[in-house]
Amino acid sequence: VVPELIFCKRRDSGGQWPVYYGDEEKALFLDDDVSTDTNISFWNNTSPTSAVFTLKDNQESNANNGTFIAILFATLTGISKVGSYTGTGNNINVDCGFSSGARFILIKRTDADGDWFVYDTLRGIVSGNDPYLFFNDAEAQVTNTDYIDPLSSGFTVTSSASAAINASGGTYLFLAIA
Repeated sequence: VVPELIFCKRRDSGGQWPVYYGDEEKALFLDDDVSTDTNISFWNNTSPTSAVFTLKDNQESNANNGTFIAILFATLTGISKVGSYTGTGNNINVDCGFSSGARFILIKRTDADGDWFVYDTLRGIVSGNDPYLFFNDAEAQVTNTDYIDPLSSGFTVTSSASAAINASGGTYLFLAIA
């Protein structure tokens, strides 16, 4: 299938983690909290196909003699969902088509700066406080907020969530795994 979300990382030197999320003319960075960058095209202005994705020649994603890793995600009914939602400031039910809720959730605001929020059932996705980590920060997990709740078909972003994951009119990317 065509990947909907791609993480790239150069393994033999430092640098950022470019992220593709459905537009070959835009990028996010997994190790940064900045909003969508529309001035960089890591993807060589080419949409991926089910067989190949194209990278522009640059230090972070395709340097000569560099070694890289790419992690690709796509929606698979009942298993995983790559999608987006618009914040409301109220509870938002995000239907992923799952039968037992999401076990892993990654959320990133794309229209403004914001962290990469990571939730999983190992730490707890419950009605009440849900521990989370940031992919882009080395801080310890946060344990005293109720920003998401379980939903049998996916997850709920609560009205108590910060603007980082539920600002009215904000645009958010997510990856959920059942």
